[in-house]
Amino acid sequence: MGNYRVCVCFSRKFKVTEAEPPTDVKEAFKKYGDGGNQMSAEQLLKFLIEVQGETQLTVADADAVVRQILQKRHPITKLARQALALDDFHHYLFSADFNPPINFKVNHDMNAPLAHYFIFTGHNSYLTGNQLTSDCSDVPIIKALKKGVRVIELDIWPNSDKDDVHVLHGRTVTTPVELIRCLKSIKEHAFSASPYPVVITLEDHLTPDLQAKVAQMLTETFGEMLFVPESDSLKECPSPEELKHRIIISTKPPKEYLEASASVCKDRRNSSQRSKDSEDDVWGSEPSSLTADQEENEKSDSDKSYEDDDDATHRGHVASAYKRLIAIHAGKPKGGLKEALKIDPDKVRRLSLSEQALEKAAESHGTEIVRFTQRNILRVYPKGTRFNSSNYKPLIGWMHGAQMVAFNMQGYGRALWLMHGMFKANGGCGYVKKPDFLLSVGPNNEVFDPKAKLPVKKTLKVKVYMGDGWHLDFKQTHFDLYSPPDFYTRVGIAGVPADEIMKKTKTKEDIWTPVWDEEFTFPLTVPELALLRIEVHEYDMSEKDDFAGQTCIPISELKPGIHTVPLCNRKGEKYNSARLLMRFEFV
Repeated sequence: MGNYRVCVCFSRKFKVTEAEPPTDVKEAFKKYGDGGNQMSAEQLLKFLIEVQGETQLTVADADAVVRQILQKRHPITKLARQALALDDFHHYLFSADFNPPINFKVNHDMNAPLAHYFIFTGHNSYLTGNQLTSDCSDVPIIKALKKGVRVIELDIWPNSDKDDVHVLHGRTVTTPVELIRCLKSIKEHAFSASPYPVVITLEDHLTPDLQAKVAQMLTETFGEMLFVPESDSLKECPSPEELKHRIIISTKPPKEYLEASASVCKDRRNSSQRSKDSEDDVWGSEPSSLTADQEENEKSDSDKSYEDDDDATHRGHVASAYKRLIAIHAGKPKGGLKEALKIDPDKVRRLSLSEQALEKAAESHGTEIVRFTQRNILRVYPKGTRFNSSNYKPLIGWMHGAQMVAFNMQGYGRALWLMHGMFKANGGCGYVKKPDFLLSVGPNNEVFDPKAKLPVKKTLKVKVYMGDGWHLDFKQTHFDLYSPPDFYTRVGIAGVPADEIMKKTKTKEDIWTPVWDEEFTFPLTVPELALLRIEVHEYDMSEKDDFAGQTCIPISELKPGIHTVPLCNRKGEKYNSARLLMRFEFV
């Protein structure tokens, strides 16, 4: 056998070098460690209070932190010292477990009426994928509840024998799932992520007999968990605190189905080919000229029924059991948007608008929408052409006080990342208290005007120090076949239009542990609704840049100081290790 010599034309440089602590970290250690090479629990506490804004911590808390860090960093060595070295201090700051950017605990007042909260809301919660051909199942409902979603939407239809109730997306080829299965799964998982109430919005296409069957199913499945209002309609919504571990039903009362039934059936025959919730044509006209009758033909969560039974007495009797369970009445009064936004001091109700309908209404009725949402519930849902289960920008809904900005939770993309970001607030419990300016009324009965030009209220300075952890979450060749990745970070604001902006760092080439050390300044006119958007990408000269993580953080909950920002994948699931070290300062 002869000898062969192999020529290696390139070397694979995959060595991961650990970056040293940033200058700011070294300086903080020097300052609070009084120039020494160790930091005691008392010194750490001073740093936590003065730099990190952790004013409620005690020496005992700081002592526990020091012990935990030393135990994690030096598990085998019995250390004589009970103080942190610089590397320990840096490890503490660059740990998502020890040092996250927000506190994950309920910190909002939960005793206000339900209408005073933004609520984590799903759209067509039973669909596994797209809006036209995917399977209907209880699995996406369970997933949503485990993520803290508090409003579940079910479209209910008669089965082919007209003797049972199925959940499916009407006038599509989605395969159905039995209603009872969905209800049982809701019961089992409703409070796994949050103790606060779950609202089931029903889009009802049933005969009175089947409505009675649904009433029985709801009562038998949920029992005491089911919130049944004492009177025919709620004068004011109870609070999330009062409704802990309760299930609330919201749909259109049967009485209104009966009135609308004749015209709806006729119109339905004429427009059966239209896709569900396609309000595009109807809402192309001026919102003020739109009539409730036109609206009836569209989805708008109008929960219609299509029975031909003329025995009104029978219908009324059978429907009453069902009607009694409806806590939040849905529906649109006749007479267009102006009528729809009128406030009844004796009755809370829910109005539904598509994303385009809201945009059009906001052009001319912005303050009326804000006033309406101070007492009543506004639900916004995706336009009917989003067949791929994509989503829209949620901010227009939140700016106008809309509590239920309904999203396709099985979708992907930046809009859903914003939704995830908003509901990280308040401990991820699915209820976020609306800012006071959306709830207050001025001396001249004026309310917040979403169109008003506002001064800068607060400025956020963000420093992006460094990143790490990708080498543990991704294969060595994931980003580049022959060299380490070239990462850059995009950082910016999602919020009211005046505040929205994205900026980016320089690209750091050929390194798994990039150090950027760049600072950005963001003036905010409405910091209460602003979200900090963070994305990491890997620069690719020849193709589209690779995705390397994202997250959104509610600025209202952002802790000042140096913190670790854990990154998530496209679905919003946290990576095990990929993270950024950042500093936040309000000026």
